[in-house]
Amino acid sequence: MTESTMTRTGAYRPRAVSFLKLHETAGWRLKVYGITVDGGPPRPELATVAEALAPSVLPSPAVHTGGGDPHDIDRYGIGFVILHDARDYAFAIFDWWAGETELHQRRYSSLPTRLGTMRPHPTPAVGCVWELAVTDFERRAWLEHVLARPEGPDIEGYLRDRRVEDQV
Repeated sequence: MTESTMTRTGAYRPRAVSFLKLHETAGWRLKVYGITVDGGPPRPELATVAEALAPSVLPSPAVHTGGGDPHDIDRYGIGFVILHDARDYAFAIFDWWAGETELHQRRYSSLPTRLGTMRPHPTPAVGCVWELAVTDFERRAWLEHVLARPEGPDIEGYLRDRRVEDQV
């Protein structure tokens, strides 16, 4: 058996994750989170770029009832966005719930100094350790407020359940 080698670029440092706002656009209601290397909020320009991208990145219409075709699934117009001002890239990650239990995603990125050139991210990355903390929280919130409620989904409860600022 061969031992793999891995070179790290530095020691792991927790990053602050914070809820920024609820954003509504083109029929979508999106919880917006921010992550930065330095612990502050993401640059306002990153939020502006992500908000401008959202209507063209997210499926339309936001709310959709699929038919009998298994490729045409329900959408609820509900999701979250992660704005990550990372060291190597600036990210705008759009996630939305569909087909009751599925999380769909489109990941956009640019060099941190070129936010106006944000495009689909060039690799099949799912997320970094800091972004996945938000995804994990949102998964648990979806379970609690939508899937595991015997009395039926509480979408407003899901939208009110937001990850409080912490370090991950």
